Amino acid sequence: MEDLWCVALGVFQLWLFVVVFFITLPAMFGLSLGVTGLYIQILVKILEWATLRIQRGRQEQPSVPVPLPNGIIERAGGSMAEEMGRPGCGRFAPSDALYFCKKGLESIADDQVTQRFSSEELASWNLLTRTNQNFCYISLRLTVIWVLGVLVRYCVLFPLRITLAAIGLSWLVIGTTVVGLLPESRENKPQKGGICVANHTTPIDVVILANDGCYAMVGQIHGGLMGVLQRSMVRSCPHVWFERSEMKDRHAVTSRLRAHVAAETKLPILIFPEGTCINNTSVMMFKKGSFEIGGTIYPVAIKYDPRFGDAFWNSGKYHMVSYLLRTMTSWAIVVNVWYLPPMTLQDGEDAAQFANRVKSAIARRGGLLDLAWDGGLKRGKVKDSFKEQQQKMYSSFILGQNGINNQ
Repeated sequence: MEDLWCVALGVFQLWLFVVVFFITLPAMFGLSLGVTGLYIQILVKILEWATLRIQRGRQEQPSVPVPLPNGIIERAGGSMAEEMGRPGCGRFAPSDALYFCKKGLESIADDQVTQRFSSEELASWNLLTRTNQNFCYISLRLTVIWVLGVLVRYCVLFPLRITLAAIGLSWLVIGTTVVGLLPESRENKPQKGGICVANHTTPIDVVILANDGCYAMVGQIHGGLMGVLQRSMVRSCPHVWFERSEMKDRHAVTSRLRAHVAAETKLPILIFPEGTCINNTSVMMFKKGSFEIGGTIYPVAIKYDPRFGDAFWNSGKYHMVSYLLRTMTSWAIVVNVWYLPPMTLQDGEDAAQFANRVKSAIARRGGLLDLAWDGGLKRGKVKDSFKEQQQKMYSSFILGQNGINNQ
């Protein structure tokens, strides 16, 4: 029994030695031993082999299901008049009702909103059971590789990440994190007195950006583990947290943020204008309140590589502890971050138009879909303004713009 304890103690000491001298100390001095890069290269080779093996298996077994495409409907990209087959303005025609029926059926069959709140569908299996819905072909070699992967992720990577969490290396806690930054984009890093806005996929977004600079956070007060983290953060930095009821008071929120920005010595504010996490495929409507404050906006585009792990936090399905467990047992978190040139409000532009311009720039740089829908639809109903917008478009088509202006 004593020999067993001696062996266990020796393994633990060796483990601490590796963590401290090969991970902690190099990270403290900003050094890299190249282990992470080598690990990612090996992962890429293994995943490419698995993809080819699955493709060959489909050819050998035609009955194997083919992965579902991202969209099941090919939507027309023309205007309302073009889709109705009436390029000019005119009177109401009974056939116009078919256009709205078609749009309604498209929305039911291929909803562009709710699918943004579920995990991104992968083009190939990344050897994680949780992303194997569409890849049912299993061979002996794939099974062996998958079992070895489970052992590595749960018996090596997970304990390593727990150890890093215990010693406080937050940027390595979440996983083997690789952040790609374009050298020229660093010139656009947010400055004090400015407002940094970014698309939102996961709470890890904060850790990723904080690894490259300090920010004052703005957000709603949460309970549970997230609330504990928020209370700990506010002790070290003047973050701006709001109660749920106070968030509804736009004027109170705007005045507090404007006061923070006015103090040029304070850290730049970090805001996620979508107000909720989106699944790494799209950018949804930016709330205009963040753009009514004034000052300079520093846009940041964030895009995770889904091959190595699903960074999206589905808060309606997983609580924070469960999400962290899933993330810390993934292969890695690989993310690209782009700091875009600063943007300011232009002449004749209101806050909503400014928000859309910033959103479009982020979507374009990150290779994300630019959607006009409100992320609040995740928990709420469609606003009447969206319905009225469709009604106005149809009225403009029937009466013509001149007819509307004369009324």
